[in-house]
Amino acid sequence: MDEAYDAIILGTGLTECVLSGLLATADGQKLLIMDRNEYYGGEAASLNLEQFFQKLGKDKPTGDLGPSRDYNIDLVSKLLMANGKLVKMLQKTGVIRYGTEFTLIDGSFVVHKGKVLKVPVTETEALSSSLMGILEKRRAAKFFSFVQSYEDAKPATHKGHDLTTMTMRELYAKFGLSDSTIDFIGHAIALQETEKYMDLPALPLVKKIQLYEDSLSLYQEARAPYVYPLYGLGELPQCFARLGAVHGGTFMLRKPVDKIHYDENGRFCGVESEGEIVRAKKVIGDPSYFPDKVRKTGQTVRCICLMKSPPPGVVKEIKDAKSCQIIISGKETKRASDIYVTTLSGIHKVVPENMYLGLVSTTVESEDPEKDLAPGLALLSNITQKFVTISDTFEPLASGHEDGVYISKSYDASTHFESTSNDILNLFERITGKTYDLTVKPEEK
Repeated sequence: MDEAYDAIILGTGLTECVLSGLLATADGQKLLIMDRNEYYGGEAASLNLEQFFQKLGKDKPTGDLGPSRDYNIDLVSKLLMANGKLVKMLQKTGVIRYGTEFTLIDGSFVVHKGKVLKVPVTETEALSSSLMGILEKRRAAKFFSFVQSYEDAKPATHKGHDLTTMTMRELYAKFGLSDSTIDFIGHAIALQETEKYMDLPALPLVKKIQLYEDSLSLYQEARAPYVYPLYGLGELPQCFARLGAVHGGTFMLRKPVDKIHYDENGRFCGVESEGEIVRAKKVIGDPSYFPDKVRKTGQTVRCICLMKSPPPGVVKEIKDAKSCQIIISGKETKRASDIYVTTLSGIHKVVPENMYLGLVSTTVESEDPEKDLAPGLALLSNITQKFVTISDTFEPLASGHEDGVYISKSYDASTHFESTSNDILNLFERITGKTYDLTVKPEEK
């Protein structure tokens, strides 16, 4: 480790590995990536059954669960928006060429008055949805028609609305939408975690709804806007690691970080590991490597369930569903934060055939975190094993410009990667001073 690098990256979480790919391909940086773990992925790893039990401090799994190698259990539950920022990064960097296969998620659902219902997003779906009455369907259809046709450069599509100043609350009011319709649009389509967005300019939210629609229409057979990598989310960090290696990056697993060195001005200058010091101009890493440079923002509680069948409410809507996302808005449960439910199955190569994997997550709001998950767990059935984890969430205290330390945010409770994608792009801009161009050329798709 006697070489000097442009940057050292601590941890092989998805954020760190994607960022390594962007820095290597778009900025030509020479990188060293170190991880204390024996596997890629960090807090976003996918573990076989024995690794998963070991991670949680459990005894070895029993034989009736099948071979350990048949499991790839995600520590965080996330899906990719089919036309979202992370997929564009995969295309732009060429990571798609490194063997990752994706499969479509079978359905996107919302809970309304205790029932699991499919999320309508087009004018046609709105008119046939059981989420709304006849008059509300017509109002929702007009709203979706407006959103689908809206283009920044074509004032005629604005219908007299200035979405840069009009709030989302005001836009909803213009179409006379009911509270329940607003609820599923804001949380299950625009993927907002709280109600804070209501009094912000409407344009970003309209773009988020368009992203949902665009992702849904990208594949003719799609029934939801999400895709998922076969063999688990842990495949993504590994693919970006291969990309980084091709561009001269060095990856080291099982490499402890004993000390982080700073010069007399307080700027980062090196990392010490097992008696050796490696030098670099800057360091990047997840919050666990910098406990004195982050602030706690809350806690996330997750429950990972092994199941024998899919959620009954989903099967009522889509009989052959093998996977889904369900969002329970805070209003539905009288909480501030949403509850997220994802189910996957053997066809995704995360559990043996004829088994299902359920992942329920939310932000901790009570003295009993598992109770916070109860409405989500109530949607699952035939649970054979469940495992509850509680994680503190952190964000950096500073941008990194002063000390050369650039820290990612913890993964939130949501089941999509849009917030993580924004963190990656923000880090890239802070580190390089450049905005990463997400424009994907036809030959890159």
